[in-house]
Amino acid sequence: MSFPKEFVWGAAAASYQIEGAAREDGKGLSVWDMLCRKPGAIWSGHSGDVACDHYHRYPEDIGLMQQIGLYAYRLSLSWPRIMPDGVGTVNDAGLAFYDRLIDALLAANITPYVTLFHWDYPYELYCRGGWLNRDSSDWFAEYTAVVVDKLSDRVRHWMTLNEPQCFIGLGHSTGEHAPGVKLPFAEVLRAGHNSLLAHGKAVQTIRAHSKQPCEIGYAPVGVVKMPASDAPEDIEVARQAMFSVTNKGPWNNTWWMDPVILGQYPEDGLKLFGADVPEVRPGDLETICQPLDFFGTNIYQGERVKANAAGQAESVPLRTGHELTAFRWPVTPDALYWGPRFFWERYKLPIVITENGLSNIDWVSLDGQVHDPQRIDYTARHLLELERAGQDGVDIRGYFHWSLMDNFEWAEGYKERFGLIYVEYPTQQRILKDSAHWYAEVIKSNGAALK
Repeated sequence: MSFPKEFVWGAAAASYQIEGAAREDGKGLSVWDMLCRKPGAIWSGHSGDVACDHYHRYPEDIGLMQQIGLYAYRLSLSWPRIMPDGVGTVNDAGLAFYDRLIDALLAANITPYVTLFHWDYPYELYCRGGWLNRDSSDWFAEYTAVVVDKLSDRVRHWMTLNEPQCFIGLGHSTGEHAPGVKLPFAEVLRAGHNSLLAHGKAVQTIRAHSKQPCEIGYAPVGVVKMPASDAPEDIEVARQAMFSVTNKGPWNNTWWMDPVILGQYPEDGLKLFGADVPEVRPGDLETICQPLDFFGTNIYQGERVKANAAGQAESVPLRTGHELTAFRWPVTPDALYWGPRFFWERYKLPIVITENGLSNIDWVSLDGQVHDPQRIDYTARHLLELERAGQDGVDIRGYFHWSLMDNFEWAEGYKERFGLIYVEYPTQQRILKDSAHWYAEVIKSNGAALK
């Protein structure tokens, strides 16, 4: 067996994308509730008000997880569902929902992997400055303590933040995602620094409050560079490119990972960002750099590079007519080899793929089934590359397919279907796609069915 015996096979989803019940049982508003009210912000005027109605239908959804045979389910918690104002009063009904959800998962023999923040920031805290306010890290620690006090007798696996590159970059720089603002770069970096402080304080809080031994990780975007050939010089420039900061924007690895794991911002980033670099107070980097148990990363695609005549990385364009997902993302399976390999070499932490998958053009066929051969092929190709990374010595611990079910795809509304489970939104009917049945066989065989 090339996948480790204890390899964790899972699927993932996020609170705002599936739960619905946006204004039920005392839940406060999030910045996504706010953005969905803005005309033109979301495709076709969609919102997460109902989404997949997972808030009411979670028993059925867990039954479907059992049919797929998932070992684990990566879920996120809605901060404003638990604390409507972000701090202070705890909404018992909101916390009780997650209490029931965790119990139901465990009763189904599915291990919960809980992400504390997957973008639904409390609107009331946004009105107090949001991530621009340095106090945001303390607000997040307060919320973390409430959650860990309640759930850590049963939850052992935690992640702090999902994709800071996205919620900071798309949320605060380009404005495509909530809260939908376009800030100068210095403020973008300030918000980013405060989010990293929140990560560090959350790790400290989990360790201080957990009622049992726990494992903590983090789930940034993996910005993957892949060598155009197996030539040593191409591999070396791909590695260098993957850990370089080359433009004034959020789309890199080291600005978000080096402080968390190595305790320092990357020199090239500090130099390039110059006067825009946020204030780093004494003790900040010590707070941000907390011991982690695994390195989570969300990888969907990568960019191919080669060494040019000067020995520098040069982007290699994809061939004409290359493979694309429905989202028009390129299909580059070896991103799941080179990404984990390079991250393992640099950070020396076990690798968990916290998201990987594709949007596909899925519909219900005349036979009542949903046939998605592209998803099966995409996933098989990526898992074979992840397996190869493991064979080459990378400590691979788990894979979470994005996503468990079709859901609210942020600014794209319900246009993009990423799920193993098809959701017919007007009726909330669920149908296991062909890929779900296929994935069940992969899980059952611990990856041997990929051959």
